[in-house]
Amino acid sequence: MALKIWLNDGLVDEADAKVSVFDHGLLYGDGVFEGIRVYDRKIFELEAHIRRLYESARVIRLSMRMSEPELIEAVETTVRANDIEDGYIRLVVTRGVGTLGLDPLVCTDGSLIIIADKIQLYPEELYEKGMKIVSATTVRNHPLALPPQVKSLNYLNNIMAKIEALDNDVPEAVMYNHEGYVAEATGDNIFIVRNGVLYAPPVEAGSLEGITRGVVIRLADREGITVVEKNLTRYDLYVCDEFFLSGTAAEVIGIVEIDGRTVGDGKPGPITRMLRERFDDYARGKEK
Repeated sequence: MALKIWLNDGLVDEADAKVSVFDHGLLYGDGVFEGIRVYDRKIFELEAHIRRLYESARVIRLSMRMSEPELIEAVETTVRANDIEDGYIRLVVTRGVGTLGLDPLVCTDGSLIIIADKIQLYPEELYEKGMKIVSATTVRNHPLALPPQVKSLNYLNNIMAKIEALDNDVPEAVMYNHEGYVAEATGDNIFIVRNGVLYAPPVEAGSLEGITRGVVIRLADREGITVVEKNLTRYDLYVCDEFFLSGTAAEVIGIVEIDGRTVGDGKPGPITRMLRERFDDYARGKEK
């Protein structure tokens, strides 16, 4: 069955979902986006994702063509139209059609695109055995250039770090900020465990304020695990007991090696495994 794509004001067939080559989202990466999961036909943390999208748009002075309630309804309509039981939503808003110049004020009718489809996850084996990663030499964007909390369509900073990971035959890389502190992975947030305490880089270090990240912190707190947000260094990653990533697509996945150094005993640790189980229960509404 061909996908139904929400384009601007309603659903269209996949073959008809087209934007202009003069759209500044294409020409300059001028726009914002969200990635959202669907579990058992329920959209995960939809209101939080929509709120973050509008905040990103406000920061880059991008006008939205719908109110938040209208956009929530459009997302739900798109998911139902494609009969998505477990899948992924990509929500994209661009500045719209303009000229070949940078001037954003000439752009009209920003494009709104909602895609709901299946998603290619990491193989289950990787969740069981854990993932190897490397440190990227690509530095996270300076916060005075573009706040890292903005999920913009210009993802070149992350893509260049991703290329470094792939060059080293691993799927992910750690990005550090201009001061040398841990920011995030190329597409996920970072957590480590040391002496039973869960540590996460603060948002100010250059990490996205991830929706999954926030859920993991709440779940850890419920389990009585102390959570500390503080600046982390490469040394902290090398000596931690456990290391895992969180994100919309990755969910919770353990890291067992970084830069050739084994993390813990070389297997996803007990807190990582527990939080992955708790997250799955939470996402699917099976919490005890």
